[in-house]
Amino acid sequence: MKKFLIFIVLLLSTVSNINANEIKRIIVGNKDAKITIIAFESLTCSHCANFHKDVYPELKKEYLDTGLAKIEFRHFPLDIAAFNASKISQCNNDGDSKILNSLFANQQKWVKGSSIEEANKNLQKFLINEGYDVDFEKCINDTEIEDFVLNDRIDGVKQFKVNATPTIIINNKKFEKTLNYKNLKKALEKLI
Repeated sequence: MKKFLIFIVLLLSTVSNINANEIKRIIVGNKDAKITIIAFESLTCSHCANFHKDVYPELKKEYLDTGLAKIEFRHFPLDIAAFNASKISQCNNDGDSKILNSLFANQQKWVKGSSIEEANKNLQKFLINEGYDVDFEKCINDTEIEDFVLNDRIDGVKQFKVNATPTIIINNKKFEKTLNYKNLKKALEKLI
């Protein structure tokens, strides 16, 4: 009986360690909000950068900061540069959107290069200049983060038929209108 109890304690501690090390989704807003917005984005997508510049600030002010909604950022990399940037945005595993937002806000500073090596150097230089403390090589070579990012893309295609970025999902329904704040607000107001 004693051996069995020790086994159960060891098993439970292993399970709790797995959960503790689980990669945290980047979420902004009230985690218990009745409105869940999922944004499938590619960090090299100019339309996604425009969403962060033109729509996200108002969305954050009116719905996320007030607790009415939350947004979950999901990765849908369209190229290898976006894939590596996605891994960087998840690397600190703190669920914070700071790096993600900075990558979108300053997209033109790092999205350049005629090869992936050049693009990686520009991304790494950008992170250093912005003062982000990330182990670049470790982050882009982390297979758990790589799987997490790729699974976001796979789930997006399977679950929501995502085929372009940005794609917005509101309470598990694809937002089909032109993505601007006015249209998004109309859709959200119907759910409050």
